Amino acid sequence: MNYSIIVPVYNRPDEVDELLESLCSQTVKDFEVIIVEDGSQKTCKDVCDKYANILDLHYYYKENSGPGQSRNYGVERAKGNYVIILDSDVVVPPGYISNIERRVESGECVAFGGPDATHPSFTTIHKAISYSMTSFFTTGGIRGGKKKLDKFYPRSFNMGIRRDIYLKLGGFSKMRFGEDIDFSYRIVEAGYQPQLLTDAWVWHKRRTDFRKFFRQVYNSGIARINLEKRHPGTLKLVHLLPTVFTVGVFLLILIGALGRIMMVYGNPEHFYCWYWLVVAALSPILLYALLIFIDSAIKNRSLYVGLLSVPAAFVQLMGYGLGFIESWWKRCVLKKDEFTAFEKTFYK
Repeated sequence: MNYSIIVPVYNRPDEVDELLESLCSQTVKDFEVIIVEDGSQKTCKDVCDKYANILDLHYYYKENSGPGQSRNYGVERAKGNYVIILDSDVVVPPGYISNIERRVESGECVAFGGPDATHPSFTTIHKAISYSMTSFFTTGGIRGGKKKLDKFYPRSFNMGIRRDIYLKLGGFSKMRFGEDIDFSYRIVEAGYQPQLLTDAWVWHKRRTDFRKFFRQVYNSGIARINLEKRHPGTLKLVHLLPTVFTVGVFLLILIGALGRIMMVYGNPEHFYCWYWLVVAALSPILLYALLIFIDSAIKNRSLYVGLLSVPAAFVQLMGYGLGFIESWWKRCVLKKDEFTAFEKTFYK
């Protein structure tokens, strides 16, 4: 057997159903699927039973430990020469495995990953969140859609590696979040260069509402400082942009609020001075929101998706920025270690 597809799951049976259905349509059949239920209260066992006679499918239930350790659990039980890591909220096109196999058989890669895309059937929330995570006008332009990258670091929603190398490197670490980027860094540091397979893409649903999306990107911001501590020199200018954006938005809002207060309670003779201060403070925020709305509406061919993309973009940037600031304060100022700084288990 050549490929083992590993999918950690936590309370998402409906998503697993869609993923398994898409795997049934693969043009290449030489693969097994390992579903690792990570302590879910709402399990996908019945869903997996439905596909047991169609796919080479193996279902395991374990206590909650997070996605990274669940992937390791699955790989330890895998039989394929290559392991493909997918998130439960993705759907794969029919040629997904065959596109990977073509590149693997050519000897081009021992580790790889692919980009994600939005399916036309996705909800407006899914499309807005996907836009915010892939747009040039947020930080999404660095997520893997480029064909030419000096170094490519696959993410766990769509990545693969030769199984013996996975085991040699110890798989995913016990980081609470950012464990996929940490693993990618360790792959590169071990002398292997993951390849970006642009034709091995997946449809990726991401989070289903802004609250869950905020928690996701907030954790990503926290992870960035932890990753820099583990892998010095990996913090780049682009990683600071959401924090700069966040601080800038708060400052502009405070200036605008001050100007508004002075318009009401200040000297009437200075009314227009304060008025123009409010305009100057809020204009950059409004212009950015307008840019996001227009670009998303055009790309998604929907005014409603364009409208929802505005809060999605602010959540994406400011959620990440706030997480980054908290992590910087706890790790760099208070000098706490990675696990005592963030004791909460975010998988439950």
